[in-house]
Amino acid sequence: MTTYVKYFFILLIICLFSFSSLNAADNKIELSKGQRMYVPVYSHIYSGNKEVEFLLTVTLSIRNIDPMHLIEIALVDYYETQGKLLKKYIDTPVTLKPLESLRYIIPQKDKSGGSGANFIVEWHSDKPVNRPIIESIMIGTQSTQGISFTSRGREILDSK
Repeated sequence: MTTYVKYFFILLIICLFSFSSLNAADNKIELSKGQRMYVPVYSHIYSGNKEVEFLLTVTLSIRNIDPMHLIEIALVDYYETQGKLLKKYIDTPVTLKPLESLRYIIPQKDKSGGSGANFIVEWHSDKPVNRPIIESIMIGTQSTQGISFTSRGREILDSK
């Protein structure tokens, strides 16, 4: 074996170990006592050269994936593309039991949110728990065409 081939194999082994440790860090499960989440949604998308609106039904899904502990949903607010609050979905906190889910629906005919709509969801717990899955599901049909896709929420920090 030539020296270059030996160095190549050594470098290859180092790279494989480096990538496997990076992947392990990405999959680390962290517990939390609460978060504020931004969830992108689309009440419509555009198709064709003339930007024809394709209306979508939006489902916001909040899933308590912790098998042992309650979480409390403190805020579910719906905003339109320009950032204007359209609707506050809860006035008082809602408790989700272990493995319980809830959903909020924006009907297909309601395009007030626009293509840049979003939800802000805030949740809390009195002890560290598995973070809930908060995602949106968009689906629509027109004529013989149908489309569906999902979008996951992303944690945001308060700028207080």
